[in-house]
This record gives sequence, C-alpha cells and structure tokens, in this order.
Amino acid sequence: QRQLVESGGGLVQPGGSLRLSCAASGSIFSIYAMGWYRQAPGKQRELVAAITSGGSTNYTDSVKGRFTIYRDNAKNTVYLQMNSLKPEDTAVYYCNANATRTIGSATKYVYWGQGTQVTVSS
Repeated sequence: QRQLVESGGGLVQPGGSLRLSCAASGSIFSIYAMGWYRQAPGKQRELVAAITSGGSTNYTDSVKGRFTIYRDNAKNTVYLQMNSLKPEDTAVYYCNANATRTIGSATKYVYWGQGTQVTVSS
C-alpha cells in the first residue's frame, strides 16, 4: 500500500550538483527514519545518509561536507542535496523508509524505492 517515489537522478559533470527526492505515499504508517543507499556495479550497497523524524542525521565519511539530507515530515518526503559530485559517486541510489503502525510500536516495516541512477562523468 505504501510506496516510495524517487526523482532527481541523472547525468552530471564532475563538480556538479543534483538533488534527489523521495516521497512516501499510500498509507498513514508512522515513518521514524528515512535515508539513501547506493550501489555501484560490482560493489555492495552502502548507506549514504539517514535522517530520523526528529532531525538527527548520519552520513558516510566519503560524502560529509558535500551531501546534505533533510526532510519534510508533513509530506513524508526526504531529500538528498549532492554537491561537488565525483565520479566515485556514480551508482544507483535507493530511498529507504522505516516505519511502524504507531509511534513506539515494536513491529517495524521497511520500504525501498525502485532506485534512481546517478552518473558523474565528463
């Protein structure tokens, strides 16, 4: 019922910028954390950035100072602003959401977006 809709990927030159968006829709489940993962060909999927409903954030070291994650809780939407992009950032980026039926519930629900390609190349 709940879906994650991603947008914002594409082809960009080194040093350029992109902003990814991910909107959750389809249910009233309470989302307590959202984030972005990425997977490059031949590599394992890795966490890029995450944010809780309260605004706490985490970033992988390789993107600190370049990427910013932020959210609009009212719209259940998370954004990833990517600046100073490098070829090493090339990957499929996946939106992730973690939810419970109500705040504080023990049962967790995990959702994934379909993935959006980010290519950094000259």
